[in-house]
Parts: sequence; C-alpha cells; structure tokens
Amino acid sequence: MFNIGKQLYNYFLANEQDKEFTHRLKSILGYVPSNLALYKLAFFHKSNSSQKGNASQNNERLEYLGDAVLGTIVADYLFKKYPNSDEGFLTKMRSKIVKRKSLNSIGDKMGLDVLLSEYNNTRLSRSMLGNAVEALVGAIYIEKGYNGTKHYVVNNLLRRYLDIHELETTDDNFKSQLLEWSQKNGKSVSYKVLARYKFEKRDRFKVAVLVDGEKVGTADDFNKKSAEQIASERALTALGIPAPVYG
Repeated sequence: MFNIGKQLYNYFLANEQDKEFTHRLKSILGYVPSNLALYKLAFFHKSNSSQKGNASQNNERLEYLGDAVLGTIVADYLFKKYPNSDEGFLTKMRSKIVKRKSLNSIGDKMGLDVLLSEYNNTRLSRSMLGNAVEALVGAIYIEKGYNGTKHYVVNNLLRRYLDIHELETTDDNFKSQLLEWSQKNGKSVSYKVLARYKFEKRDRFKVAVLVDGEKVGTADDFNKKSAEQIASERALTALGIPAPVYG
C-alpha cells in the first residue's frame, strides 16, 4: 500500500518537474516508479558529481548492480531459448548482447539521452547511454526484485530493441577475429596504451594494436576495451582480413 501511495503521489501530486520525470519513466518502464530519487540517480553520471569519489552521488553503484543482474537474466534467457546449443555459443551470444555497443544502441532507442541531458552538465557520450541502461536495470532490481526485472529486461529490452537472430549471424568481436587470424598465420598480437588523458572531465585512452611488434591500428575511446576493439577493427581493415561469414 505504501508503494501504491508513493506511485499515485509521484504521478499526480508531485511538483511539476518530478511529475514530468515520472511520466517519462512510465513511458519507458511501463509502470509508475515509487522511488523517484533512485531512478534519478540512475541517470546521474560521475563526471557531473561535485563530490568526487562519492559513489553514492552518481550512477556507478547502480551500474555495477545492473551489469550483474543483466548478465544473469540474459544468460537465463539464452539458456532457455537455445536448449541444444553448447556453452561456447551461449557465451558468445551473451557477450554480443551485454557488450557496450549493444547497450549503447538500446539506450539510444529507449531515448535515454533525453533524461541524461536533463541530469548532467557535461557533453553526452555514447558510452553514457549503455551505462544508464545498466544503472536503470539496477534501479528496477532494487524496486521490483529479480522476477520483475527479468520480465522487464526480456520483454522491454531484448525482444523490443534487439534482433537476436541477426546477432546469431554476426561477429563484431574484432579482437577475437584478429587473434584467430594471428594464430592461424603464426603472428603475435599485442596492445599498448599510447596515452591516457582527460577529456571533458573523463579519462580517455589512446590504444595501439601491434602485429609482430608493428603498429597497424590505433583508436581513442573513454573505455580501454572499446578502444582496443576499434583499433582491432582498423587493423583488420589495414591487413585486408575479410569479416567471417555465418549462416
């Protein structure tokens, strides 16, 4: 009854700003949230926090929780969807779904950039969309528990915003492709951080990929792993290595 009272208050009686936020959330979640502060925190990026090092003032902790919950839900969903597939296939599919690029795309399709713009005084990056998706899942888990979160993720994220069958036939793990090629051709592959610098109050990495000690691709990104993926893609292009064909 307490939650119902809070939901009615947030939807009808709160101040105009909170009512607008509630209505936006309802269009995304399909229900009226009771703990508005929790959901606001899901969209508050660390670069915007005035109290550096205070994780309770940004969405990092919710992102951490949402990442773990999302990984479990996706693993369970794939386990049931593909009863005859082996562990290797399931692991690759889970990786494709929960990787930063996929989550950024989901966040974009959900329109989370509007909420992020409202709560952050910094330039938005693509990675902030994926972070917000994970933080939002964390907030839903706290309010709705595992079963409620699972229902939301499967029906509102996986089935609405992802083409699972398309993911089956694509492979954009460029690091894995480059490593597989190097093993077949007796080459060595390594990665080197060329620079780490601040850009718009955030750490940014410049990474190079080396094949037999020779630099063949470089990239910059806020996430080191993402920079390695982009550098690997450029290395594959530079080396003339075709993308694998599936299906």
